[in-house]
Amino acid sequence: MRAGVGILMLAVLPSIVCAGPILHDANVTPDLILGAGNANGGFTVDRDNGIEIGLRGKLRFDSSNQPQNIFNSNGDGTYTFETGQPVGGGFGFAPGSSSTAVWSFDWSINSDFAGLTGNNLDAFEYLMEIDFDPSAGENFLAFDPINVPSPDFADHAIGTNATGNGMGVNAADRTGYLNLLANNNVAQNSWNMEFFDDAGAGFGFNANVDGIYTIRLSALDGGNVVASSSIQVISQTVPEPSSMAIFGFGALGLLVRKRRRS
Repeated sequence: MRAGVGILMLAVLPSIVCAGPILHDANVTPDLILGAGNANGGFTVDRDNGIEIGLRGKLRFDSSNQPQNIFNSNGDGTYTFETGQPVGGGFGFAPGSSSTAVWSFDWSINSDFAGLTGNNLDAFEYLMEIDFDPSAGENFLAFDPINVPSPDFADHAIGTNATGNGMGVNAADRTGYLNLLANNNVAQNSWNMEFFDDAGAGFGFNANVDGIYTIRLSALDGGNVVASSSIQVISQTVPEPSSMAIFGFGALGLLVRKRRRS
């Protein structure tokens, strides 16, 4: 995973109960503040208790090994991408790795999206759950992506409701990171399964295997979930043209979806 980001594992997962409607193919507030050239839109969003949580899938590596603003949303909180490693090699720090997916997932937390509560990022705990089981089962790596353990700090893009596209600030050390959390209400990042692949700990990922992966992000107040968004990324092999002629295009996408949690 990325340097400078520690994981505090959470042994007990809270139940997810939120009242607000889930929005599909929505924008997040205020915009995409991480890196230049990242477009808004395509997010599965929950807005509850003054908090906005957004998740989406994204094409991280095209045929030229470049990221694209392609989200492949199915309009219902699922995102479909082709199974396989990036043909251009993927990340420079792990070239040719079988655990690098062509897709990544973008996430956004806004602890005061309407500007009414005054809550900054440090007002809540957070729970990121990343499923590493490609089957209908679930195997979650669970951790708080914001309140990372000392002496670590995270490389999130951080800002406010006034921060423009690509203008988020990244911390240079833990002191600066904690200061950003205390004075800002927006944090965003884009992650690939490669960053967390750890077969020895039971969280191995193979980009060449078809699967369905649930990713959930929640905000908690005193252990109670106050906002939560969940998506499923469907990784499927596209048949060769001859197979498509035999079976027809209707055979595509016949993967059994995992049962959604209520």
